[in-house]
Amino acid sequence: MTRKPDSHLEEKLVASEAPYNGAFLKIRRDTVSLPNGNTATREYVVHPGAVVVIPLLDDGRVLLERQYRYPIGRVMTEFPAGKLDPGEDPLACGKRELLEETGYTASQWARAGALHLAIAYSTEIIHIYFARGLRAGPRQLDQDEFLDVISADPAELVEACAKGDVTDAKTLTCVLWMQNVLSGAWKLDWQDNAA
Repeated sequence: MTRKPDSHLEEKLVASEAPYNGAFLKIRRDTVSLPNGNTATREYVVHPGAVVVIPLLDDGRVLLERQYRYPIGRVMTEFPAGKLDPGEDPLACGKRELLEETGYTASQWARAGALHLAIAYSTEIIHIYFARGLRAGPRQLDQDEFLDVISADPAELVEACAKGDVTDAKTLTCVLWMQNVLSGAWKLDWQDNAA
C-alpha cells in the first residue's frame, strides 16, 4: 500500500483542558487548528495502554476468559488482557496478566502487533502477544477480580465470533491474528521466555 505524506491531514494543538483526571482514565478537551485554518474541539480519553495475550495450548485449543463488564452489563468472552502499569514493558505486562488471570506461564512468546481500540475518542493502544508452551499453575487474581478461565478450539471460537457471541473488539482482532498465524499466512518471531 503506497502512502503519500500526511502533513496536509494533520491537526495542531492550540489549547488543552483536563476536565477529569481519574485514577485510571483521564479526559482531555483540546482545541486544534484544522488543515484549512479553522479550529475544532477534540474530546478524548487518555488511557495507559494495555496488553492482550493469545495463549495457545499444546492440544491446539486457546485459553479464554469469561468476565462481567460493568459498562455494558454483561459477561464477555475475551482473551486474557490487562492494562500497563506506569513504565511497564508490554511483554512483562503480558506475562504478568497471563499468570495472574489464568495461572499459566509460557515457554515462548511472540509479539504480533498493536491495536488502537477507539481512535476517534481514546489514546488506548493494546499490544498483541502470542504465548505457547503453556504450563498451568495457581491463579493470582486480585481480591476484587472475578473471572472464569475456559478453553476453546480455534474453529469453535471463530464460529462464536460469526454468531455474535463474541463481540469484544480486542478479541475479534486477535481471532483474525490467530487464524492467520495458525494457517501459516502470518509469521511470528517466537522468543524463548527469559523468565
